Amino acid sequence: MDLIYKKLRENAKIPTYGTEFSAGADLYACIDEDLEILPGETKFIPTGISMAIPQGYGGFIYARSGLACKRNLAPANKVGVIDSDYRGEVMVALNNFGKSAQIITPNERIAQIVIAPFLKVNFVEGELDDTVRGSGGFGHTGKN
Repeated sequence: MDLIYKKLRENAKIPTYGTEFSAGADLYACIDEDLEILPGETKFIPTGISMAIPQGYGGFIYARSGLACKRNLAPANKVGVIDSDYRGEVMVALNNFGKSAQIITPNERIAQIVIAPFLKVNFVEGELDDTVRGSGGFGHTGKN
């Protein structure tokens, strides 16, 4: 599938896949100088690109595992959602969940985007069928 993108700044890097079978393409920080994110702080990091996500698909922005696990940096909203009718710049709301300041450098990989189909449904009020699980949730089985 081809996805049309537009560079909004000369130094923007297009998303790239790390391996042949990667589900997510890396998004890069389009900044001119190092950017500090203090503990507990969220900064909106520009990518310098916009894209035309096809109708029936969404762009889902996830954390990069290395940044999240090693440096406590992850999208503030956990998973960002880009709708197919959005044409503005792709931004990553990067939060520092750690206890020390972190530096983002120009063209650093800051998140990953997965383009995936979704189902649009009509919400219809009615009676729900019974299941064995019922309303049990959030650890109802007692298993870790």
